[in-house]
Amino acid sequence: MTFAYDKAALREIVLQYALKFGQFTLASGKQASYYLDCRTITLHPKGANHIAAGMLDVIASGAFGSMPDAVGGLAIGADPITASIVVHAGLRDLPLLGFMVRKEPKQHGTGKLVEGPVTPGMKVVIVEDVITSGGSAIKAATAAREFGLDVIGAVGIIDRLEGGQANFDAAGIPLKTLFTIEDFLEKK
Repeated sequence: MTFAYDKAALREIVLQYALKFGQFTLASGKQASYYLDCRTITLHPKGANHIAAGMLDVIASGAFGSMPDAVGGLAIGADPITASIVVHAGLRDLPLLGFMVRKEPKQHGTGKLVEGPVTPGMKVVIVEDVITSGGSAIKAATAAREFGLDVIGAVGIIDRLEGGQANFDAAGIPLKTLFTIEDFLEKK
C-alpha cells in the first residue's frame, strides 16, 4: 500500500499549521514578517505522509540523475522527514536508506558526525524543511561529503526565495522543493 502525494492537500496543511505571521528572527539571523514552523507538519500524520510521498516522487523521478542510496540531513529538523521518506520507500519496495548528521560529533562511542547505515561512496540526497539561506542543509551536505558520501542533490519542503538557491548552486548541489513561498503569499 502506498500513499499518493497531493500538493493541494499539503498546501492546506501548511496554511493551517505551519505559516505564522508577525515579527520573527530566523535561524539565518534575518528578520521576517512570517515564519514557517514546519515541525508542526513534519510531525503531523497527514503532513508527514504528504511530505514524504512528495519528496520521494521528486527523488525517484530522476531529478538528480539517478536514484540515491540514502536520504538524510541535519539533526533534528531533517530527522522526521528522513524517517517518513524511508518508510514510504519501504512501502514502494525501494532500497532507500536514511542517515542523520549531528550538529557536532558525539563525545562518546565512535564520535561520528554522520549516523546511520551509510558507507563512503554512497549517493545521497539531503532533505530539509525550509530553505532560507540553505545553511543547515549545506552544513549537512558538507559533513556528508567529508564522511565520503556523494551528495547528488537536496530537496526541501519550502524555499523562502531568500538566496538559498544561489548558495546551493555555489555548493554544486542541485536543489528541488515542493513549494516556494510564492505558493502561500500569492498576490490577490
